[in-house]
Amino acid sequence: MKASKAVRKGAKPLSAAAKSPPAAGLRQRKLQQTRERLTRAAMALFLERGFEATTIDEIAAAADVSRRSFFHYFASKEDVVSAWQEDAAAALVTEILARPADESMLTAAENAIAAALKRIDPAEAAAMSRLKRDNPALHARDQLKYEKLERALAEGLARRARNKSDQLKARLVAMIATGAMRVGGESWIGEGAREKPEAFVKRTFDAIRAILK
Repeated sequence: MKASKAVRKGAKPLSAAAKSPPAAGLRQRKLQQTRERLTRAAMALFLERGFEATTIDEIAAAADVSRRSFFHYFASKEDVVSAWQEDAAAALVTEILARPADESMLTAAENAIAAALKRIDPAEAAAMSRLKRDNPALHARDQLKYEKLERALAEGLARRARNKSDQLKARLVAMIATGAMRVGGESWIGEGAREKPEAFVKRTFDAIRAILK
């Protein structure tokens, strides 16, 4: 029997669906890389020139993509800031899941927040906070950030829950921790962002424990 006939008889050719995952995976990575490049370029320009003064054309040029490509990823400049915040929420869930199982939920939340903040440049974080505070459109969206962070925290903590009681506790701890981040962040900026963020997180959670006693 010829080899070509053996192939036809003994093995089925790969379907288009079977061939697509590697190509789809590569395409997805490229899309993600472009999205991240746009986000980094936009944030750098916002901090350097201000939000209002930065144009979409400038962001696209800095990321080495076309203006049209920008709109494949984001509908507006405000959406870029929202994406930055969503990435922070995702990083927080990752940190929560990495915490030891024997930590209490409050301690796990504290340590996860501190670990996530270590990835952020304090000067950049302070500049971004002031930028959002001084821009009405960004300030309004910033309030939504805390809702996303609370959901992210609750999701991560819920995965540690062993029973229904722990599920409720996860939501309550997420609410308390998010409130602490909000108040603490505002205080940190108000005090000139002199203290390291992780040190400020510890001081804030110490205050929570003192209240709960």
